[in-house]
Amino acid sequence: MAEGDNKSANILAQETAQLEEQLQGWGEVILAGDRVLRWEKAWFPGALMGITTVLFLLVYYLDPSVLTGLSCTVMLLCLADYLVPTLAPRVFGSNKWTTEQQQRFHEICGNLVKTQRRVVGWWKRLCALKEEKPKMYFASVISSLMAVAWIGQQVHNLFLTYLIVSFLLLLPGLNQHGVITKYASMAKREINKLLKHKEKKNE
Repeated sequence: MAEGDNKSANILAQETAQLEEQLQGWGEVILAGDRVLRWEKAWFPGALMGITTVLFLLVYYLDPSVLTGLSCTVMLLCLADYLVPTLAPRVFGSNKWTTEQQQRFHEICGNLVKTQRRVVGWWKRLCALKEEKPKMYFASVISSLMAVAWIGQQVHNLFLTYLIVSFLLLLPGLNQHGVITKYASMAKREINKLLKHKEKKNE
């Protein structure tokens, strides 16, 4: 068991090191984005939501076609991939890279690798469910897709995308400041109260 854990830890360390090497040119930008997403300053969440809202209002106003929107998105990604590694050291100053920043960059890369592993693990479990219990797989997938399709029919697709993107952008800060843990604990207490009340009624 210990040998398997050591092997898994070594693979995780190797994958993290590889990702660090690939993202080295983006290091300063990633650290700056991390500070914003974790709300190191009180005005960061407001600025984050303001920028997100402006971008979505711009898309709503321009109303580009799917092909135009996709082309512009890929073009911006290509420009960022070319310009960021070149301009980031000049803007942020690579000589100011400290041990603390390097450690935080290592933690971010490690978290990204772990997230990738979780997604792959969920996909493998879904494939295993398809092989072992095809009826349950079929019922759960179809019902989930029908629910998503119904929600998409009821809510404007751009507004729904805005809500999802906003939630994902606010999630790290909510988690960092304990908001999710706080409300999850409150919900858990309320559910336990309801269950206990129901048990007393049955008695």
